[in-house]
Amino acid sequence: MKMSAQEDIEAPIAFVYEQITDFPGFERKALRRGAEVVSVESPTALAPGLAWDVSFKLRGKQRKIQIEVKQLDPPNGLVIASRAPTIGGDMVVDLVALSRSRTRMSIAIAMEPKTLSGRLMVQSMKLARKTLTRRLRKRVSEYALDMEERHKRIA
Repeated sequence: MKMSAQEDIEAPIAFVYEQITDFPGFERKALRRGAEVVSVESPTALAPGLAWDVSFKLRGKQRKIQIEVKQLDPPNGLVIASRAPTIGGDMVVDLVALSRSRTRMSIAIAMEPKTLSGRLMVQSMKLARKTLTRRLRKRVSEYALDMEERHKRIA
């Protein structure tokens, strides 16, 4: 199953790239929402291979997932892979500079079931594709607005 979202951000591409690669910030946000986040290794630099084991409660059940940075292409984007016992997937974030102070962020998410229960989950997600896509676009839009606000405070 594939989903995508796109948003234009009033900030330079370098700032947007810096924000989408702020992994310690994402860890703090996940911890505040009740997830357990454990870094697999503690590398000193931002590089492919960074990975986290994440566990969280979803629909009354404890879920575990491993997230790994597969590719970094400063300042044009990144690829993040996720692996769970039932579903695997990739998230590709592409950044395009529209002008010196405007950036287009495109996010594409692809999920692939690994087991029968994963297939059932993906199938139910396909039935709710419109709702899930709308929710993804809303979250990306909110994230873009938050990023614009942070840029205005700095500038």
